[in-house]
Amino acid sequence: MSSSRIGVLALQGDYEAHLKALARASENAVETIEVRRPADLESIAALIIPGGESTVMGMLLERFGMFELLKSRIANGMPVFATCAGIILLAKNIEASEQTRLGVLDVTVRRNAYGRQVDSFHAPVQTTIPEIGTIDGVFIRAPKIIALGPGVEVLAVYQGDPVMVRQGNIVAATFHPELLPGAPVHRWFIQSF
Repeated sequence: MSSSRIGVLALQGDYEAHLKALARASENAVETIEVRRPADLESIAALIIPGGESTVMGMLLERFGMFELLKSRIANGMPVFATCAGIILLAKNIEASEQTRLGVLDVTVRRNAYGRQVDSFHAPVQTTIPEIGTIDGVFIRAPKIIALGPGVEVLAVYQGDPVMVRQGNIVAATFHPELLPGAPVHRWFIQSF
């Protein structure tokens, strides 16, 4: 995928941090665009969904006519990498919530499970990916994965709980790897698909 265009959903949230992480990870060799409308979504080979507010993202995807298109692109194999609120938007189930979601990732998540904004923290996250190893996990109002479907592979854990998973063409993390200086998770994502 190193020569393909990667989009970052830019409706809400910290999409700029992901654009910068992609630039660091690829040394500006990968073309990136901000995805704000259906035509943008149709023009990319892969998508990153940032952290932010998952309910707002879902409503904006519907308002701008991108919800069903995004769901279809994911179902048809487009690689997707989601962080924090992005995993909530992708999740099949959200504990005690009926909010709009794509439902394409077979996990159940609990919103804000690690606390409020003031409870944000950094902690070592152990990945199963040899080229990444242990990284600094940045948890900001992070969701928690509380159940996994049978086809979901755990890629990273924190205190025994899954914090990064993969199901087919979908990779999702509850923390914020876009804030890491070397962007190792973004580099791995670019090279994985």
